[in-house]
Amino acid sequence: MARTAAGNANQHHGGRTAVRIVVAGDQGTGKSSLIVTAAAENYPANVPPLLPPTRLPEDFYPERVPITIIDTSSKPEDNVKVAEDLKAADAVVLTYACDQPHTLDRLSTFWLPKLRQLEVRVPVIVVGCKLDLRDENHEVSLEQVMSPIMQQFREIETCIECSAFKHIQIPEVFYYAQKAVLHPTAPLFDQETQTLKDQCVRALKRIFILCDHDRDGALSDPELNDFQVKCFNAPLQPSEIVGVKRVVQEKLPEGVNDQGLTLTGFLFLHALFIEKGRLETTWTVLRKFGYNNDIRLSEELIPNIPKRTSDQSVELTNEAIDFLSATFNLYDDDRDGALRPRELEELFSTAPVSPFSEFPYKEAEERNAFGGLSLDGFLSQWALMTLLNPASTMENLIYIGYAGDVSSAIRVTRKRRLDRKKQQSERNVFQCFVFGPKKAGKSALLDSFLGSGNWKCRPFSDNYHPTTEERYAVNHVDQPGGTKKFLVLREVPEDGVSKLLSSKDALAACDIAVFVHDSSDELSWKRATELLVEVASHGENTGFEVPCLIVAAKDDLDSFPLAIQHSTRVSQDMGTEAPIPISTKLGDFNSVFRKIVSAAEHPHLSIPETEAGRSRKQYHRLINRSLMFVSVGAAVAIVGLAAYRVYAARKNASS
Repeated sequence: MARTAAGNANQHHGGRTAVRIVVAGDQGTGKSSLIVTAAAENYPANVPPLLPPTRLPEDFYPERVPITIIDTSSKPEDNVKVAEDLKAADAVVLTYACDQPHTLDRLSTFWLPKLRQLEVRVPVIVVGCKLDLRDENHEVSLEQVMSPIMQQFREIETCIECSAFKHIQIPEVFYYAQKAVLHPTAPLFDQETQTLKDQCVRALKRIFILCDHDRDGALSDPELNDFQVKCFNAPLQPSEIVGVKRVVQEKLPEGVNDQGLTLTGFLFLHALFIEKGRLETTWTVLRKFGYNNDIRLSEELIPNIPKRTSDQSVELTNEAIDFLSATFNLYDDDRDGALRPRELEELFSTAPVSPFSEFPYKEAEERNAFGGLSLDGFLSQWALMTLLNPASTMENLIYIGYAGDVSSAIRVTRKRRLDRKKQQSERNVFQCFVFGPKKAGKSALLDSFLGSGNWKCRPFSDNYHPTTEERYAVNHVDQPGGTKKFLVLREVPEDGVSKLLSSKDALAACDIAVFVHDSSDELSWKRATELLVEVASHGENTGFEVPCLIVAAKDDLDSFPLAIQHSTRVSQDMGTEAPIPISTKLGDFNSVFRKIVSAAEHPHLSIPETEAGRSRKQYHRLINRSLMFVSVGAAVAIVGLAAYRVYAARKNASS
C-alpha cells in the first residue's frame, strides 16, 4: 500500500508553499560551508563569515517546495537578530563540529535550552559537520552519542553527520529539514512510547469507517483498493493486497480477519510506515481526507455560518436532530436509554476530542447516577453548542459521520425584535440570563433544573460555593400541548453584571431574564431589584428589551417583613409579574421553568419599564402629538388656501 506516496505527496503538504530553515550553532562548526555546498553542489574555496538568505529552487527535492536557508551570525552583538530569525523558522538546523566535542556538548547546555526559552516550537535537525576531520581513533556511533540528548529534547526530529569538503550527506540535511516541516512527526507519533498519538488514531479511525462501505468492521480487497486509488491515484495489484495483509498478519494476527483488514491492522500499518520514516504516507492519507497539520478538519471543509444579526441565534434543524437521535441509539449498546461515559467516548472517538468534556458544556446537562446521558440530555448539549458555537457543531457533526450537506443541519432564527412585534417567538431554544446577588440561590436554581426531569441526580446542598465565572445549564422543558423546548440558563455572577452590560449587544442574545433573590433577606431583595432596573435600563437604551421574571428563592424560610408590599410595589411600578416563590430545598419549583419558557414564547409581555423609560415614552408621545397637531393645522390651512383660490377664480370669471 502507498507505493506512490512520494510521487503524489508533493500535492499535499498542508498548504505549504515555502519552507524557511534557519541554521545555527557555535562559531566554526561549519554552518556557512554547509549552506554553500548544498546550494552550489560543490565545496567553495572561500566562504564568507555570514551568508545572505540562500534559496533552493522548488525542483531541488521531489516535494517541489522551495526552501530558503538563513545563516546566522556567531557574534554576541547579533544575538537579537539570531533570536528573531529562530522565532521565524519553520525548522532549525543546529550544527556541531565532529572534530570539536565541546560543540556537541553546547547543544544540550546552550542551543536547545535557548530554543525553548525563545518558545521556538519547530522541528530541530542536529547536524554533525566536518565528518572528514573526526579523529578515527575515537569512533563513536551517532546513535550512542545522540540518544541521551534526544531523550531529553524531544523536539529533535533527526540527527545526521556530514562533510561539506567531501560532499557527504549534504543534500540529505535540508531534505530531512524540509520533510520535518511538510510531514512532521510530533502530531502523529509519540517517540517515547513508540505509539500513534491519540488524535492521529481518532483521525485514522474516522477515515477507516468512511472507507468501510459495508460497515462490517474490515476493509475488503475492493475497499482497500478504493482507498489506495483515492489517496495515491493508483490501484493495488491483487498480489500487493495479499502482501500487505501478510505483513500485518505476521506481526498482528488480529489485524486481519475473513472480511479483510481490521481497524487494528489499519492503525498498525500506519505506525509501521512512521517507524520506517515514511511519514509522507500517513500525511498524504490525512490530507486527502481534509485534515490539516493540527489533525483537525481544514477550515474550508466547514461551511461558513450564515450572516446573522446580534439578536438572531442558530438552532439545529429537524434533519440534524433526527441524525443525532439515530446516532444516540446506535451507540447505546446496552439499550438502557442512556449513553454512559464509555459509550459517549466511543461516539466521539472519531473527533479530536469529546466536545462535551470541556467548558462550557461539561456538567451543563442532566445525567443519571452512573454518569449516563439521556437522549434529551444529549440533544440539549448539542442545542447549547449550536447556540454558543455553531461552527463547532458543524465540525463535530462531520467528525461523527453526518453524511449530508452539514450546512443543512443548522438554521438561523428570526430577529428577536421582530418576535416582539409579532408577539410570538418560533424558537425551539431559549436562552435565559439568570441575575441575582450572592447567596440568592442562582446556582441552586441551575442545579435543580438539571434534576428536574426523570432523573433526580443533583440533590440539594446547604453548602455555599460562590460562582465566580459564568455557568450554563441546559435541559428540555415539556410545555402544555406536548411541545418540547430547550431552555439554556446562563448564570451571571453579581460581580460580572457590569462587565456584561458594558457591551451594547449584551442583551441581544437574551430571550428572557430572571432575577433571583433570597426571600428571607431584605438586602437580597433590594439588590435584585437594583439589578432588574440596571438590566431594564440597558434594554431601553439599546433597543434590546427582554421579558423579565422575578424568582423568590428559599420559600421554605420566613419572608422578610413587608416582603409582599415591596414586591407588589415593584411589580406595579415596573409592570412585571409578581415574584414566583420556589424552594429548591423542598423540591417545590412552582412550574418556574415552564413559566420561563412561556414568557420567552411571548416576548412582548413581561417587559419591565423603568421611570426613565416611562418618561422617555411620554416625551416621545407628546412630541408625536404636537407634530400631529402641527400637521393637521398645516393641512387645514392648505385646504383653506386652496378653497379661497377657487372662490377668487370663480368670482373673477363671473365679473
